[in-house]
Amino acid sequence: MKVAVLGASGRAGSEITRELAARGHAVQAIARHPEAIPVADGVTPVAGDAADPAALAALIRGSDAVISALHFDVTADTLLSVLRQAGVGRLLVTGGAASLEVAPGQRLFDSPDFPAEWKPIAAAGIAFLEALRDERAIDWTFFSPAALIEEGPRRGHYRLGGDRLVTDEAGESRISFADYAIAMVDELERGAHPRARFTAAY
Repeated sequence: MKVAVLGASGRAGSEITRELAARGHAVQAIARHPEAIPVADGVTPVAGDAADPAALAALIRGSDAVISALHFDVTADTLLSVLRQAGVGRLLVTGGAASLEVAPGQRLFDSPDFPAEWKPIAAAGIAFLEALRDERAIDWTFFSPAALIEEGPRRGHYRLGGDRLVTDEAGESRISFADYAIAMVDELERGAHPRARFTAAY
């Protein structure tokens, strides 16, 4: 596939770009600082900024799908508008974990030990997901990571979930950026969660 990755120089975006390239996809890797984008066969680094939606639409035009690893200061409405301008019908988003449930009706965001300093960006991620849920034309997928996404080894395996936080026997929820990228590209190729959110953890 021809895939545009937005935020391709960041931690998640870089790993996703590498994974796409390793599987033979053609990657239009877009970032404000393209010099920081991973170098690999099949990867075309391009300077682009979501602050200029018309220019971004021109960059992604002709793509089979867009994977966004942007921060949530770029709203869902802005990103969906860019895809419509470009005529691209599929969007996958690196989401946040805060909206995942830890118990029926209780989100991680609502837990008493959820760090207060994370709440503003977490709330923006929740608003992004809610806006996507109103979208009917573009085939979107929102991929919430484990509670802790971190640097770590590529294990090559993970467990999937839906709206509930996935934890291990010790009650921990974690995944490496490398394995998050595997799960994202698996979703791109399989299309198992159309117009839905999913999560993955060890």
